[in-house]
Amino acid sequence: MPAATKNAPHPTARLGLAFIGVLLIAVNLRVSFVSVGPVLVNISNDLGLSSAAAGFLTGLPLIAFAVFSPLAPGFASRLGLDRALWTSLLILAGGIVLRSLPVPGFIWTGTVLIGVAIAFLNVLVPSLVKRDFPLRVSQVTGSYTATQAAFAAVGAAVVVPVAQTSPAGWRLALGVWVGLALVAMAVLLPWLRRHRTSSGPSVTPGAAHRSPWGSALGWQVTAFMGLQSIAFYVLMAWLPTIEQSRGIPATTAGVHLSIFLLISVFASLGAGGVLHRGSDQRLVSFASGTLVFATFLGLALAPDLILLWVLLGALGCGSLIVIALSLFSLRTVNHPQAASLSGMAQSVGYGMAAVGPVAFGALHDATGDWSLPLLATAGAMAVLAVMGLLAGRDRVIRESGGRPGTAR
Repeated sequence: MPAATKNAPHPTARLGLAFIGVLLIAVNLRVSFVSVGPVLVNISNDLGLSSAAAGFLTGLPLIAFAVFSPLAPGFASRLGLDRALWTSLLILAGGIVLRSLPVPGFIWTGTVLIGVAIAFLNVLVPSLVKRDFPLRVSQVTGSYTATQAAFAAVGAAVVVPVAQTSPAGWRLALGVWVGLALVAMAVLLPWLRRHRTSSGPSVTPGAAHRSPWGSALGWQVTAFMGLQSIAFYVLMAWLPTIEQSRGIPATTAGVHLSIFLLISVFASLGAGGVLHRGSDQRLVSFASGTLVFATFLGLALAPDLILLWVLLGALGCGSLIVIALSLFSLRTVNHPQAASLSGMAQSVGYGMAAVGPVAFGALHDATGDWSLPLLATAGAMAVLAVMGLLAGRDRVIRESGGRPGTAR
């Protein structure tokens, strides 16, 4: 037996290590930017930021997601998928450090780098799952989505105590997350030698070059991704404010938001477990879209039942993100194409996510009431449910002239 064969890791052990690698990447996908919000007042007071500048600081990562997501597939094609992931983690670590240094302008440079790195990671992780776990896409996606949500919730909870107890204040509270990136880099480093190209197993040339930008199915998946992003970010931005305007104490509104995030973790795990059980994903996609439709409609028409709408919104949003990320792999024929669809959907999707909360607030300012923005968002969620029926069909993006029944 050749030495290389003797030394090769057992397939089960290899997949186990790959799964750990996916989870270690996942812990870095949200925590470094969602932890800014709780200490934003501290940052603004320290740096003398206006409200507009502070809002721009929190919105920069979303803008970077929209702008740089389409570049991720080309980045992976040049470096190889594993090297691109590792390099993205390196950029993330550098951005976290720069953001925390007491040097004028570095907070902006660091925040942009963080946004670029997470944009690349967001796009490339579904491609990694497609390559290494082609038969367990939904389960692995559910696990890493729940992991990133759980660490985001932990980060949001601990950043204020760390800032209050440390002489370095918010700088240390935001800088400590570099440790998570360094751990992931250390674990993934040995894998750089094992995957020297981005293409992995041989793929059909035509399918590998089929662009989702020219595919109806690609746009259906993209619309699904964007609309579910609007649901999540509108609720994150405005739910506490809506509750407080209706007489609910700020502390209680904060507890409700924590409940929302906690339930969404379990919803993500549940969606990952059931997504693969049927012949397609239409039912679970439509049902999840219906939950968020009911959430916004209920907030507009029956605000006294706030805990019910928090529960339904958490179940819907936690499921929808898993479905959206899984569709990048389930609707494509190989992992380079999955990266292309992921880049397209996340670029458009996060662009919609950046606009959604702003438009929601503008409608409130124009009417002086929450009913119109909530009803308008409910209408968008009805479209989301329909997109779930279309994107959830058992089809993949193929070249024109593909087998009957496949998408083009």
